[in-house]
Amino acid sequence: MLRRRRALSSTRLEAATILGATLTHEPCPHIRHTGFDHRRGAAFTPDPGPGPMRTETEHKRWEHFEHMADLGVRGHGATIEEAFEQAALALSAAVSEPGSVRPTVPVGIHCEAPDRELLLVDWLNALVYEMATRDMLFARFEVRIDRSALEATAWGEPIDRARHRPAVEVKGATLTALAVSEATGGGWVAQCVVDV
Repeated sequence: MLRRRRALSSTRLEAATILGATLTHEPCPHIRHTGFDHRRGAAFTPDPGPGPMRTETEHKRWEHFEHMADLGVRGHGATIEEAFEQAALALSAAVSEPGSVRPTVPVGIHCEAPDRELLLVDWLNALVYEMATRDMLFARFEVRIDRSALEATAWGEPIDRARHRPAVEVKGATLTALAVSEATGGGWVAQCVVDV
């Protein structure tokens, strides 16, 4: 954790305007400000300049936000399912560049929770569990939500430490800064802080 704090303090702060509010955001040093279009399974480079990660649609993107010694993950999507998929991609990007992970091995995941917010935490924690027990990284996600149940498939591959160069170990998703809501400009936002 001390190494991570030193790395974060050595990078400069950037301002990201999100949903009309300016947030201070310090990126992870190993992430080259690229996103990942999980539908196509290919990396992309967003428009130049500071700001959140963007894909070909305005709604579908992921980003990180600073929270003390931990890291916030946020997913945006046209639907709640896309927002959950993008939040999972942000979680994966905290560990390794998603473009370096080949989505070859599918893993099924099922979660249930009494509300959408807790469903997001359960979903991200299920991914953390699968990454830890299978020694895998994920780069592509397909989520289906029906009321309080989530059915998903995550695609990834076993960790290759030389190629993936994992930066941190995510210990779990927390209730801090937890929110799942419809965005004012349309679409959905799903976010929380993860313990790294």
